Amino acid sequence: MVKSFRVIGAATIFLLLGLTVPADSRQEQQDKPQNQEKQQPPAKPDEKQQPPAKPARQDQPQAKGQQGQPQQQQRQQQAKGQQDQQRQQRQQQDNSAKQQQQQAKGQQDQQRQQRQQQDNSAKQQQQQAKLQQDQQRQQQDNSQKQQQQPARGQQDQQRQQHQLQNNESAQQRSPEDAHKQQAAWQGDRASNWKSDHRTWQQRGGYSGYRVPDDRFRAHYGQDHGFIIYSLPVMYVGGYRRFQYGGFWFGLVDPWPEYWASDWYDSDDVYVDYYGDGYYLYNRRYPGDRIAISFYLN
Repeated sequence: MVKSFRVIGAATIFLLLGLTVPADSRQEQQDKPQNQEKQQPPAKPDEKQQPPAKPARQDQPQAKGQQGQPQQQQRQQQAKGQQDQQRQQRQQQDNSAKQQQQQAKGQQDQQRQQRQQQDNSAKQQQQQAKLQQDQQRQQQDNSQKQQQQPARGQQDQQRQQHQLQNNESAQQRSPEDAHKQQAAWQGDRASNWKSDHRTWQQRGGYSGYRVPDDRFRAHYGQDHGFIIYSLPVMYVGGYRRFQYGGFWFGLVDPWPEYWASDWYDSDDVYVDYYGDGYYLYNRRYPGDRIAISFYLN
């Protein structure tokens, strides 16, 4: 009995296994079409009605390529034409700029030539004016010289007359008078004139009476020489004064120690204005000048 149950049990197991495998296989077969249907996209309504497309010919891509080449060539030609136009425009602009530069340069050259002509004309005018001035100055100098020659002749005659009068007066003076005058003049003599004398600038400027120009030109300057001895002389405030040309003037500086002891009696002197004031000059010592001051009385 036990064996029979074992046999029956085994047969039952095998039967069940046999039924299970075909069922599984059938289930797989049923599931497989469903999966395939899910994977394929649904067909469009018109695609179902249209017949399947014919395979494309091998020469169609070549035809498309041949159709694309002319269009590309046209685009290239158009781009080249545009570049040529731009190049021509730039060339025209460059030519226009060059023409403008040439015109401006020509105008500048003309202006430069005009300025040069004006400068040359101005120089010629200046030269002519200078020549005229030189001629006028030469004529004036000649006229002045001609006028001065008689005046100098008269002055020389007057100087000679003064010299003769001084000599006569010197001869008429007694030795005692000459000794007194010489002693008085020695008191005005400098011990070291370079350190003792001072110019009007060093004195702070001339502050005395100023002779009018016409009176000064008439009686003073290099052309109007005289000898001091023949003039009225007096002492005022410790300074020796002389009257000449209608004015009194006094020696502010001492006279140089290296002058002759009787220079006041023999040397020709004159009064002139130099830079900053009036000075007395001795023709025998032209490098020296003694500061003087003018007085009305």
